[in-house]
Amino acid sequence: MSDLAAQILKHVFRFRRTQNPQDPCAENPCETCIDIHRDKLEYFLSQQLPIEFVILAFPAKSPNPNKVLGHLPDHGERLAVEFLQAFCEQISHFHAPGARVRIASDGHVFGDLVRVPDDTIDEYRAELVRMIETSGCENIDLYSLDDAFPPADYSLMREELTFKYATPLEELRRQVSTDQNSKYLFNGIHRFVFEDQSGLPENAGLSRNRMREQAKGTAYSVIQRSDAWSRLVAERFPRSLRLSIHPQQCHAEKIGFQLLQTSENWFTPWHSVALDDGSGFRLVRKETAEEMSATLVWRNKRPSHYVAPAPGSVGVSINAEPVR
Repeated sequence: MSDLAAQILKHVFRFRRTQNPQDPCAENPCETCIDIHRDKLEYFLSQQLPIEFVILAFPAKSPNPNKVLGHLPDHGERLAVEFLQAFCEQISHFHAPGARVRIASDGHVFGDLVRVPDDTIDEYRAELVRMIETSGCENIDLYSLDDAFPPADYSLMREELTFKYATPLEELRRQVSTDQNSKYLFNGIHRFVFEDQSGLPENAGLSRNRMREQAKGTAYSVIQRSDAWSRLVAERFPRSLRLSIHPQQCHAEKIGFQLLQTSENWFTPWHSVALDDGSGFRLVRKETAEEMSATLVWRNKRPSHYVAPAPGSVGVSINAEPVR
């Protein structure tokens, strides 16, 4: 069984997103890489149950119109959920029951901080549910703030989450100043928040320095809420192996997991667009696709993704409505 656990984990690590690609373990996982997750995995193997993974992901689209096509899931999300489904099916090669992935959607956890309304997050989730169902992704489950607490106003749910599970902001600031991993995460979230907020009309009159300073405070609060949500999810699903959309150290409790090929290590479908470059899809900012005169493809009457132009061509908009 131990050998089987190692085989499965090495397969999972094929999609690992590490903080330091130069770390020898990034290319060749060592025994420590495997042993950190072995006990959880061997429980499912011994019980002949599907291996359960959980990932905090798919919150909502970035509010910055320079990064994304709109506020609803597009082809980037579709590719990501189909990849997760395929990943679960690949596990069945090693372990007949296969695997399941639970997406712990964190949009309502910090949507108010990043200026995405709760109604918009609801619309994003509803479309994501439809996308999962119509794509036949039967091994994927969703879990959100609505499932964690009794029905209430989202602001009240966020208050309860923070009260029960959050680390004080003063402690987070101390961690960022003294711990390299915490600083790495903060820098990534700070950049995300700054980029998202810089594209909002209400911030048009602010200097970049002012926006960066404003984004710092927001980043700390986003991390505080995200950590609280992570603790709640770990409490509710203690046996599940933890995946993360953010790059992680090789010997971390969470496994950094790459949903799609990206032009940058931190990109996700909800902070970018899908670009077909002729050899496959990768994630880029919307403004990057436009700068290269990529062709915008429409599906089901909504913008879906971009196609990279052939040398010397000019990008257009293609209505790729399915033939009825």
